[in-house]
Amino acid sequence: MAIAKAERLMNLALCLLGTRRPLSKRELRDSIEAYVETSRPEKAAGRPEKSAAGSDDSFNRMFERDKDDLRELGLVIETVENIDGEVGYLARRDSNRLPPITLDAEEAAALGLAAKVWQQARLAGAASGALQKLRAAGLPEDVDPYEAHGALEPRIPVHEAAFEPLMLACRDRRPVVFDYRKASAAHPEPRHVEPWALECWRGHWYLAGWDRDRGAERVFRLSRITGRVRSRGTGFTAPVPDVVTVRETVAGWAGEIADRSALIRLRSGAGYPLRAKATEVRELGDGWDELEIPYGHGLDAWLVEFGPDVIVVEPAELRADMVDRLRAVAKG
Repeated sequence: MAIAKAERLMNLALCLLGTRRPLSKRELRDSIEAYVETSRPEKAAGRPEKSAAGSDDSFNRMFERDKDDLRELGLVIETVENIDGEVGYLARRDSNRLPPITLDAEEAAALGLAAKVWQQARLAGAASGALQKLRAAGLPEDVDPYEAHGALEPRIPVHEAAFEPLMLACRDRRPVVFDYRKASAAHPEPRHVEPWALECWRGHWYLAGWDRDRGAERVFRLSRITGRVRSRGTGFTAPVPDVVTVRETVAGWAGEIADRSALIRLRSGAGYPLRAKATEVRELGDGWDELEIPYGHGLDAWLVEFGPDVIVVEPAELRADMVDRLRAVAKG
């Protein structure tokens, strides 16, 4: 159905852009196959033949929706009334032509750097294609988008198979279903989510969205999604916020927003991310170090990922939370 609608909108846009005079509804209906279909009688088993009035109503509703959708996408459609009072439609090319693209060397370098980020990811083809289109649109030939920052080698790794279907679902506002394994759980559980945004934070991709089962906003780490992401045809049931704070949410869960300190023991040579956060490190010997790290909401969920390489000394409530999580994992 989505493909059929996209084709219908494209055909309507081409008709409106290709005409030199306003086209009436009748002319557009006769020119676009999808509209012609609305006037054909339905003789399916057990269904009465569609009346002419019903056919006209169906077409009028479809045409008005399509016209609104094209305008929402940015197409400027003019409504013109001729001397006989008949209304016609057209989209003038000069009103729908994008202005020339002009980029200076710094802007071109910034775009090239952004494209370079995706060279090892699933968007590499789209990024390279965008640069080629910019060249065709007037990007100066003597400007190398990569040269100004050639010493930088930015990368955003995207190894998770869930990235691409979730990216498309966020773009198209389509609910999804996937199996998700929490850090404290041994087995994944199905989650029904209305996806809002994807964001990379400290080398990991996260999805923010509305969890239908829990009736609340949730953030999911893509590396914990197992199996295939399945789309659901129904629309969103919750409003999408204007600003989705993925990083702030994950930072809070990871203990980045902290007002206290925790004392932990860490096996030597392990847990580099914890060492990077530590405000103090002391060698204990026997292959263990003692660290003081910021303590905030969700630190136990992060610490449990390091398994037997971490022992919580204090505070007592953090140690108890860690023990509960490890017992839950052990029970499966």
